[in-house]
Amino acid sequence: MQLIGITLFDLIDIIIVSTLIYQVLRYLKGTRTVQMFIGILLILFVNLVFNILNFRAMNWIFGGLKSIWLIFFIVVFQPEIRRVLTDLGKSKLIRYFLRQEKKTFIDEILKSIQKLVDRGLGALIVLEGDVGLKHLYDSGTILKSSINSDLITSIFLPKSPLHDGALIIKEEKIVAASAILPLSENPIQGVTLGTRHRAALGLSEESDALVIVVSEERRFVSIAYKGVLTMNIDTTRLEKEIIKFYL
Repeated sequence: MQLIGITLFDLIDIIIVSTLIYQVLRYLKGTRTVQMFIGILLILFVNLVFNILNFRAMNWIFGGLKSIWLIFFIVVFQPEIRRVLTDLGKSKLIRYFLRQEKKTFIDEILKSIQKLVDRGLGALIVLEGDVGLKHLYDSGTILKSSINSDLITSIFLPKSPLHDGALIIKEEKIVAASAILPLSENPIQGVTLGTRHRAALGLSEESDALVIVVSEERRFVSIAYKGVLTMNIDTTRLEKEIIKFYL
């Protein structure tokens, strides 16, 4: 039997594979899937031994199984694969690049809000989340335009036909303006809410949208998210909340 020659690259390859297997086992530790994963590793090891020993019949059998292994792997480990991809999406590195891509239109939103505050214009801006708000688009005017601070400011001018109601932003587009939002029926003790704040709170109670309110009288900014209304926040806090919402 011929001896197997091992090079430096083979050692590096073995170290990488071993590290990956260790990380996968560590990730699956404490779940029922770990037993299935170990079983698959055992089958692969046996297949490797048969290849080294050149057992033709067994190699032929395992060769026929290779075509269905990938499908079997995806079906068996579907929940774990989904969880791994989700965790990768939440990693700091991925979030950093996503933040850079989203920075431009977030800046436009922040600029528009600052312009509205400076000019004493009231506004209601909805950042749509995972829960679809298509039923609200139809209550207003469909726009489907890019996000621009001048455009947002002009929409909320008193003489604009679209200034009443809410502006809805989905991902990186303004999808609708002058939309009618549901009003909250839950009073906040010690606080008298105007129509815009009640509408922001009402939508946040029914969806996962982040709703921004600009008060024309007091010239401060409030946000409503998941049924909680936070009033009079500064620009830094607003920016952090928007970035956290999108990422």
